Amino acid sequence: MRQLATHLLPKVWGRQTPPPPFANPMDEPLGEIWFDPPSELANLLVKFIFTDAALSVQVHPDDAHAPAGMRGKNECWYILDAEPGAKIAVGLTREMSIDQLRAAALDGSIEQELGFIEVAPGDFFSIPAGTIHAIGTGISLLEVQQNSDVTFRLYDYGRPRELHLEDGVRVAKRSPYDPSLHRRAPDEGYAELIGGPFFRVSKLAGEGAVPKGHFTQDTLILPLTEGIACDGKPFAVGTCTLVSSLEGLQLNDRAGAILVEDTSAS
Repeated sequence: MRQLATHLLPKVWGRQTPPPPFANPMDEPLGEIWFDPPSELANLLVKFIFTDAALSVQVHPDDAHAPAGMRGKNECWYILDAEPGAKIAVGLTREMSIDQLRAAALDGSIEQELGFIEVAPGDFFSIPAGTIHAIGTGISLLEVQQNSDVTFRLYDYGRPRELHLEDGVRVAKRSPYDPSLHRRAPDEGYAELIGGPFFRVSKLAGEGAVPKGHFTQDTLILPLTEGIACDGKPFAVGTCTLVSSLEGLQLNDRAGAILVEDTSAS
């Protein structure tokens, strides 16, 4: 059992004051807290994201369309905190051609073509590779992804950052988001939020039990609350700990955690 090393990244869209229990010791806005992928789960990357401005409209390729020598990027989001009216964008409001999508990104009308969804704590979204997406203002979330840094920006609200328009329109699914990829995580018990083929992500809360055959090998534990321990050692919110077994995991009746395992070799 070991706690993963933590990295704090400033971002122009980050939050100067993230929601408790998170803290920002930097002068710059805190955008991400991410954890060194352990060698046992090198295919996965886990991070917290905090927004005080909208992120770029972007898309990630799958393995088949990633640059040579790199893997694609499937990811998912668990919403931790959201200001009233906060939204994410996933997919489009309608089917679009490559030419229509390119033109919308160039003239800014893509903002009216995005499929916005208002979010609340406990919302979970699977973001398959190829999904056009953006995180809006006033959101804190946990992201689990393939360990890849391939991002194609389609649109960035006029900010002077590099865009990757031709690569992006080439790999993007130019269609509405599948609503079955969005679900609400229950407050109690065990719920598998996504089950592969790249990772399994589940929420365990209160006196819920992990089904037989799940999380039997190396697993990441990310506490959502206090009241979680393994072999008597308490875990703090905002940490990520690698364990080889859940046998010693203990939660009080008000505690909750996200569990993550690699399913790519299953």
